[in-house]
Amino acid sequence: MALAVPRTEHLDRVVVVALLVAAAGLVVAHSAYRTAEITLSGLLLDVLGSDGVEVVASRQTVYFGLGSDSPLGLRMTPECTSAFLLLPLVVVGAVMIALRPRITRRVLFALAVAGVAVVVVNQLRVLTLVGLVEWLGVDTGYYWGHTLLGSMVSVLGGGAALVAFVWLATRK
Repeated sequence: MALAVPRTEHLDRVVVVALLVAAAGLVVAHSAYRTAEITLSGLLLDVLGSDGVEVVASRQTVYFGLGSDSPLGLRMTPECTSAFLLLPLVVVGAVMIALRPRITRRVLFALAVAGVAVVVVNQLRVLTLVGLVEWLGVDTGYYWGHTLLGSMVSVLGGGAALVAFVWLATRK
């Protein structure tokens, strides 16, 4: 009796459907995703030695500088989450696999690398913002961290993740 090996066409369809479900999950469960993301920010701030760090998961907010003269809370809003940078990558990956099933492994690897990069970049943006607030004070630090440097980190990091995704998914 021979073992039946699943046909790759069926497996590729399963992967495409799973990716599309993951994309829908990022949209539907964005609040839970933001909670996880801000919790990670709080853990990183705590590990890096920021004083007075507390995460209020129900508000998707990390507070830092508690007990100091200038405490501040950063809320992970829908505009600030990495979910909406991941979403297009997941959808494009699903389309690429649907159109060219033989590149499934490359696309999944590229998605994993780009996904980690996008999350890391967003954490770096939050850490940059906190560092500038602690260094320059709330008004100046928040202004420079949120409007200029934080945006530069997001754009450059997101662009690098996109380039990595395309390169890894399409190279032979």
